[in-house]
Amino acid sequence: MLALTRGFNLNWKLFSNSNHSRTLIPSLIKLPLMVATRPSVSSPTYSTGSPVNVPLKHVGTHNGSFHCDEALGCFMIRLTSKYSNAEIVRSRDPQVLEGLDAVLDVGGVYDPSRDRYDHHQKGFGEVFGHGFSTKLSSAGLVYKHFGKEIIAKELQVDEGHPDVHRLFLAVYKSFMEAIDAIDNGINQYDTDQPPKYVNNTHLSSRVGKFNLDWTDPDQSSKKENEAFERAMALAGSEFLDNVRFHAKSWLPARSIVMECLATRFDVDPSGEIMVLKTFCPWKLHLFELEGELKIDPLVKYVLYQDDRSKQWRVQAVAKSPDSFESRKALPAQWRGLRDDDLSRESQIPGGVFVHMSGFIGGNQSFEGALAMAGAALKL
Repeated sequence: MLALTRGFNLNWKLFSNSNHSRTLIPSLIKLPLMVATRPSVSSPTYSTGSPVNVPLKHVGTHNGSFHCDEALGCFMIRLTSKYSNAEIVRSRDPQVLEGLDAVLDVGGVYDPSRDRYDHHQKGFGEVFGHGFSTKLSSAGLVYKHFGKEIIAKELQVDEGHPDVHRLFLAVYKSFMEAIDAIDNGINQYDTDQPPKYVNNTHLSSRVGKFNLDWTDPDQSSKKENEAFERAMALAGSEFLDNVRFHAKSWLPARSIVMECLATRFDVDPSGEIMVLKTFCPWKLHLFELEGELKIDPLVKYVLYQDDRSKQWRVQAVAKSPDSFESRKALPAQWRGLRDDDLSRESQIPGGVFVHMSGFIGGNQSFEGALAMAGAALKL
């Protein structure tokens, strides 16, 4: 994991405007020193100063109240080679912004050739592509243009490696798209009904809570910038956690599911039973691979061994990733039965249980579990 060292340094300058009234405005925020403590991780090491002979870069975003998208965007852009030594300038002054190397979430311009990544201007409708249609926020824009570089560094491979593209899409789907949608006010569901509960636990909500409370007597720009630093650290750490999960867990699991799917006809001639030789998160991978490979017929049951009990499980595949309804639930006459009662009813020795809903069952042996799945296909 990356250790986030509290090495912040806030600098403030006193300027006079044309009316000779004095206002205190921020100059530069130096972001935290980040040190890679795991040798297998390729995340860049940052310095709070400018490397020798390398001009210091400046990345701008607006001051005032902040949201998850610009906090995450500022964090992500500093994971790139181009902006690894950048300092953050928070301002809405067009003249200040014009002189910066990159500008996020302010300025009314989207122009990647000049590293301008705002999404508030009239007529803006940029999306991630690759089948995604959610309008991008400033974080989504940074990810669209720099995400492959960030992921390639994490995997320690070239950007052209196929795993980079797979993770690029997976991280957008599982993490980034929600940031874009929430910032742009896009409902998760098409419905006129009010939600049944309030969810203030998602990342965008937690980042928003770092904004200064109206009851706080100190409403200074300095304190606001300190809050923004904490927001960047939170959003950035969760982004990196998501990338690393996909690199270390999601990607290897996909390879396992693909291999098991390819050998399903060796398990049963129907092709509707898959054996997971190594347990891993398989459900989303199975749905995606079935679609990509145009699998027909679809898999109805997945068999795997319970690592704790060493018994075998027969799990009915759901109709969709978010559905509780199975494609073909285990037979109704088996449901709710256990042990000898199940073995007698199914006429398969070694029965352990079948859930009341029929979505999962168990047997003492692989042979028994396979026999249960095969019989269930015919009932």
